[in-house]
Amino acid sequence: MRGLIPAAGKGTRMEPFTNAYPKELLPVGEKAVIHHAIEDMKAAGIEDICIVVGWKQHAIMDYLGSGKELGVQLTYVVQDERDGLAGAVKSAEHYIEDDSFAVVLGDNYVDDKEALADLVKFHESEGFDATIGAFRPEDVTSYGVLDTGDGNKVKGMVEKPSEEEAPSGVAISGMYVFEPEIFDAIEDVEKGKGGEYQLTDAIDILRERYDNVGYRDILGTRIDVGTPERLREANREFDLRG
Repeated sequence: MRGLIPAAGKGTRMEPFTNAYPKELLPVGEKAVIHHAIEDMKAAGIEDICIVVGWKQHAIMDYLGSGKELGVQLTYVVQDERDGLAGAVKSAEHYIEDDSFAVVLGDNYVDDKEALADLVKFHESEGFDATIGAFRPEDVTSYGVLDTGDGNKVKGMVEKPSEEEAPSGVAISGMYVFEPEIFDAIEDVEKGKGGEYQLTDAIDILRERYDNVGYRDILGTRIDVGTPERLREANREFDLRG
């Protein structure tokens, strides 16, 4: 299985810090948050990883290099237009080819290093076309939210709903495992919230076609470092893990 880490966003909610460097290089403990994402993949046995870069791409490439010092092999793909997460995933299609692949967002910190390994194992055992790592935040309005069904299957999803629109309290964590069929679904995505191509919309197209999308609650605590408070929270969690 291959790995894919989208890291092309500008991180406007973290300005002015991200005027100088990408949010994926913000520190959690003594490492950049994207470094933690790579460690998640390595713990899952994934050592062939593609990083999708865009904003301040050379800073990320300078930090990570070839991946040799991290014990992985890194390939970089440039997303020329920052047009959404679905676009970032699609830009790496030629790298993935016909393999199964795991996705971890580059600004995603999970304090349990077995979280992705557990998600991959579940995906393979259940035979889903896509498996979404889920978590249960206090406020779901900043996330994609799942309409959950029996047997850990997904019945639908909504991107950043209001509290009234949210179909459940189960949110998308930023960890996924996909079969290559997701690329065909991305082809048919239209621009959604924020004028971007949303990965949630592509997954929902895949679900409508094959009714074979699942979810699993991830191990540990998940925090994206998209705001100053969440970055502080991620560092508190890191310190607690010690």
